Amino acid sequence: MNVLIKSATILDRKSDFNNTVQDILVENGFIKKIEPSINNTQNFPLINFENLHISQGWFDSSVCFGEPGYEDRETIKNGLIVAAKSGFTSVVLQPNTSPVLDEKSAISFVKNNSTKNATTILPSGALTKSSEGNNLAEIYDMFSEGCVAFGDYKKQIKNPNILKIALQYSSSFGGLIQSFPTDENISKSAVMNENITSTKLGLKGSPELAEIIQISRDLEILEYAGGRLHIPTISCAKSVEIIRSAKAKGLDVSCSVAIHNIILKDDDILNYNTNFKVNPPLRTKSSIDSLIEGLKDGTIDMVTSDHNPISIEDKRVEFDFAKFGTIGLESAFGVLNSIFSTKKTIELLTKGKSRFGVNTNSINVGNICDIALFNPKGNHIFCEKDILSKSKNSIFLGNKLKGSVYGAIGNNKIELI
Repeated sequence: MNVLIKSATILDRKSDFNNTVQDILVENGFIKKIEPSINNTQNFPLINFENLHISQGWFDSSVCFGEPGYEDRETIKNGLIVAAKSGFTSVVLQPNTSPVLDEKSAISFVKNNSTKNATTILPSGALTKSSEGNNLAEIYDMFSEGCVAFGDYKKQIKNPNILKIALQYSSSFGGLIQSFPTDENISKSAVMNENITSTKLGLKGSPELAEIIQISRDLEILEYAGGRLHIPTISCAKSVEIIRSAKAKGLDVSCSVAIHNIILKDDDILNYNTNFKVNPPLRTKSSIDSLIEGLKDGTIDMVTSDHNPISIEDKRVEFDFAKFGTIGLESAFGVLNSIFSTKKTIELLTKGKSRFGVNTNSINVGNICDIALFNPKGNHIFCEKDILSKSKNSIFLGNKLKGSVYGAIGNNKIELI
């Protein structure tokens, strides 16, 4: 792959050319030249977008694609195209397929079907067999096949001994264990946050307590057992406080927050729009403020789109019966860029790589070209024509977003809008 990128503003604190406008010559996937002006003597294809900015390729720690089993929701091939056109060059794939990704052969299937793409897929294996919570899955075999983490997507680890054993066992090879933060004994059958809004709507709510209890328990186990723990998609103020204290004690814990949980509130569900049915649920303004503060001070390690395609048949039903989930790759940049500075947005979209073993490639001569291309200016209303995924269940439909994404370059491939 050879290309000449013209007049790109580089936003990369590790680049020698940070905050400057440069031409970039890419040969066979490597950056060969970075200069204010480069003559196209070799007649390479040109990339020359309006107000072009580039950064290191973006990272998402939680996406679902459906395949195998739910190809009607999304396929691996199209999911990776969506990710690349949304600026992401590496994504962690969740194991909630059919069958569940709980053994080495399943991981091999995913990897074999995700080659030759600008975006690298990083499989996350199920922690327990079939994600049923009873017996530990073959996590070392999956690790040896390329799994970067282990967890049962959106399911509580009910048995504390399973988590203890998993943390101790994975310590021998540096595995990362994920524990979804909810106590299902408290949150069972809930469809939104427990608050005045759930009472008004007549919908069963899940209190923040369900998350707080689970996180507190898991951190006690982590302190006892050791190991590496990641808590995905926290959603309330108390969770931030608890994790902040755990980090101060030196525990090896990280956490993420879903982008929609730092933008939208539980009272945004007043029209019963099932795209707003997400897990964890949308909380209150006070929780949003604490989550944003946690991002700013580093307590929360990363953001995620928590991209989860759901078919129309499972969303166009009564709120109680709709499946949880929203897509988020296509809107991630525009949403973050509307509430943070562009530099902070890029920081949030590139954090978390090291936690999941992803190499970073600064924008410097001699390095692999692994970049996102975007325009941070301009506002637009996010609508269905902006959705590239097979499923259209976006929580941000109708929202005003700032900036646009042109695509990504990675793995010696280009994927542009």
